[in-house]
Amino acid sequence: MSAAAAPPDNVSFCADLVRSHDFPRYAATLFTPAAERRALLALYAFNVEIVRVRDQVSQPLPGEIRLQWWTDMLSGHVHGSAEGNPVAAELLRAIRDFDLPVEPLSLLADEHQFDLYNDPMPTLTALEGYLAATSSALLGLAGRVMGAPPDAADHLARHAGLAQGIVQVIANLPRDAAHRQLFLPQQVLESHGCNMEDVFAGKATPNLDAVLEQLAGEARQHATTALSLLAQVPPSVRPAFLPLSQAQADLKRLSQPGRNPFALLPPSRLRTLWTLWRASRSREFTK
Repeated sequence: MSAAAAPPDNVSFCADLVRSHDFPRYAATLFTPAAERRALLALYAFNVEIVRVRDQVSQPLPGEIRLQWWTDMLSGHVHGSAEGNPVAAELLRAIRDFDLPVEPLSLLADEHQFDLYNDPMPTLTALEGYLAATSSALLGLAGRVMGAPPDAADHLARHAGLAQGIVQVIANLPRDAAHRQLFLPQQVLESHGCNMEDVFAGKATPNLDAVLEQLAGEARQHATTALSLLAQVPPSVRPAFLPLSQAQADLKRLSQPGRNPFALLPPSRLRTLWTLWRASRSREFTK
């Protein structure tokens, strides 16, 4: 089926899915050309489907089966039903039209198997490996859609994705703690004398503040490196990395003195749009 004849429902389905479940990434696509936007929405809709598996199952096995369907689809082992799935159909189209590598997508799905279990994230190195295979990989693919040379896109995407991912770990702490799931590295908790059960109980302590400040510092370093690398890619590519500006804004908000780390304070959609619009016109993204 040609791109012109592709069912518009698939495009709308992916756009609605991303807008509902990952508004910052959806909003970032509004600053990209139509053809690239469609491919980006396919990537982000795929990511939403993978991330949502955790909340759609009550036991790990059904979750693993759902994730395996996606890896099988990407390897060409699912026939018929792939084209019938609007996200899969759009993803396959994006892979074909922009010559995207399949391996990072499969690894992204595999890495999210960690989400299905309540094992703690052991070390900061392990967390960075997880985020590199998820947040960074997604940004790297977005960069390729926008025409970035693979090497430049991947180096930039690694640091931008680590910054974005660490900020999400901090922001998602209330939800994760309520599920007795820990993405805060156990090694970092222990180094600051922070008790895991206190985190699960939602207790805000100076020890936890120290943990979160260390992670925030890591995120700032990666964001600074990513911004320095942004100048090495053409301005036409940089909109793929607009989510980094939202991560920086979120980090500033989440690092306010006296903030309760267990209080959910998501930014409004209007503020998200304003943040991304300002970034899109900034020197970093245009010069």
